[in-house]
Amino acid sequence: MTTVLSLPDNRTAIRFVVATIFIDAIGFGIVLPVVPALVMTLEHGTLAQATRTGGWLAMVYALMQFLLGPLAGGLGDRFGRRPVLVGALGGFAIDYLLMGFSPSIGWLFVGRALAGVFGASYGPAMAALADVTTPDDRAKTFGLISAAFGIGFVVGPAIGGLLGTLGPRAPFYAAAALAACNFTYGLLRFPETLPKEKRRALDAGRLNPLGALLAIRRAGRVLPLLAIYFFWQVATLVYPVTWAYYAIASFGWSSAMIGASLAWSGMVMAAVQVLLVGRIVARLGERRTALLGMAAATLGFLGYAFVRDGTLVFVLLTFNGLQSIVQPAVTAMMSRRVAENQQGELQGLNGSVAALAAILAPLVLTQPLAYFTGPHAPVYFPGAAFLISAAATCAGLLVLLSTPHVKAA
Repeated sequence: MTTVLSLPDNRTAIRFVVATIFIDAIGFGIVLPVVPALVMTLEHGTLAQATRTGGWLAMVYALMQFLLGPLAGGLGDRFGRRPVLVGALGGFAIDYLLMGFSPSIGWLFVGRALAGVFGASYGPAMAALADVTTPDDRAKTFGLISAAFGIGFVVGPAIGGLLGTLGPRAPFYAAAALAACNFTYGLLRFPETLPKEKRRALDAGRLNPLGALLAIRRAGRVLPLLAIYFFWQVATLVYPVTWAYYAIASFGWSSAMIGASLAWSGMVMAAVQVLLVGRIVARLGERRTALLGMAAATLGFLGYAFVRDGTLVFVLLTFNGLQSIVQPAVTAMMSRRVAENQQGELQGLNGSVAALAAILAPLVLTQPLAYFTGPHAPVYFPGAAFLISAAATCAGLLVLLSTPHVKAA
């Protein structure tokens, strides 16, 4: 058993982490529909130029997460999850406010860098869940996290699309207010999930991505799963990195329509995660669950690449809800392979791997999209990024097919 709190405290911790991810997803989703408009306003440029700048903004965010993910995880393993997680929530509130007031594109880059710093808290949040659940229950519990993110994506983009009618800055102010509420909630309600006897000393050599990778490699067979996680992150980053630009270039959608499409996607994913993840994992196991989800995602990505009817996009979004079973299954497989006092380090490393993917993704996703929708493109093809996502998913599938199931460490 890995439960370290009383049952009521376990439930309080789980509720807080789920609520945190939910509120963060709302804040993240609120601003997505208006980012292209804000970038074009600050740069006085075209959509193609804004697409390229959006890619660089995503890279700055990812670089900070990559560098600081193991540090956040290591601090959580040493001092507990509560101070790291609650402190980051307060930082998010300040960051969204800064981006809302950005007078130039340079300030927007500063804001994205700070968002990457505070976003490294995702690792301690996931580690807190690992603290209070058994290995067999983690896929289901991690599914709740994905569901919370999906439901947040229902609410966030819908609100952002509506607030966008008031101007591209209004959603950022709303996101700041939500983050401040989340910080207050955590300050008052979140219990510490890692007792002092299970904490480990800080090792400076393991507070960077390479050191954490070497330590985790010695502890368990997670390298193939980290590779799968990397490819999956590259593939699915096509949504936050390119969706708003893709929707405008393909269908001429407004910010409200972009928000509606993201909201529908989030609603479908949340339904799958709440209703199906636990059942599918119980029936198929974590490995085959991930295989099923990645196969469905590949077909969905190919559909987005070639669809030219905006109505059919909603059909694809419905079908592609199955992809939401992948991350809980893969994360649970990794969590099985390391010891209890390395859960924070593992989740921090996951954050760095995801961030490394996010550094690469803007280059391989937004730049082809900008090129094939620009004036010098040999053919107008806004679906180019989704072909790349399909290829990345296929690469992950090949690695997963060669990865066996193991019992908990």
